[in-house]
Amino acid sequence: MKVSIVVPAFNEERLLAQSLAHIRQAAGVFEKRGWTTELIVCDNNSTDKTADIAHAAGATVVFEPINQIARARNRGAEAATGDWLQFVDADSSPGADLFADVAAAIESGHYLAGGATIRLDKRHFLAGLITSLWNFVSRWRRLLAGSFIFCETATFRKIGGFSHELFAGEELELSQRLRKAAREAGKKIVILHRHPLVTSARKLHLYTAREHLRLLFHLSRDRRVLGNREACHLWYDGRR
Repeated sequence: MKVSIVVPAFNEERLLAQSLAHIRQAAGVFEKRGWTTELIVCDNNSTDKTADIAHAAGATVVFEPINQIARARNRGAEAATGDWLQFVDADSSPGADLFADVAAAIESGHYLAGGATIRLDKRHFLAGLITSLWNFVSRWRRLLAGSFIFCETATFRKIGGFSHELFAGEELELSQRLRKAAREAGKKIVILHRHPLVTSARKLHLYTAREHLRLLFHLSRDRRVLGNREACHLWYDGRR
């Protein structure tokens, strides 16, 4: 068994080294099972030292010139040679316990893909409530958080990967297609919850409440804004 860990990264010099260190340590769980792993970082047209940091960490580095998270994940997946893909965001720090849960899910043979609940690395009352609500809906509806997704490589490629039509919310659209593929294959989608993924709360500090509310307002009126890079600037304007 081989697992390809794919990390999309755009101007992530502040957090990338720490995240890759956590990923490397957690991946030891796979290696103890006799599995092999590869770590792939997709430099999504960064203007900082992201690529240098990834190289220094021993990762395979690929480049995606179009600044879009869906394309970055897909470019990393193209370079992957594993039986399973494991997508982890560059501002997230998975633990060994979470990777052990992933390994158990894969070994069970019951699942085609899966994700995990999330926990922010800093406490914030309102964000904590929103995160708790997301975790509930994620487990109920089997929706995958983009920060942590694992999937059979063959299935991911068969259904076409992440949609290039979306600049945000691409993981939700992928979740729908994966659920359909799972039903057809007689398998399931799982949301792991015993050991949540720790991910950065930086957007709470980098963007004002007004900016967050403006995006939510536009989304409530027209979900097509997810296909507009300018409207999804919280992910693309480079604030870190």
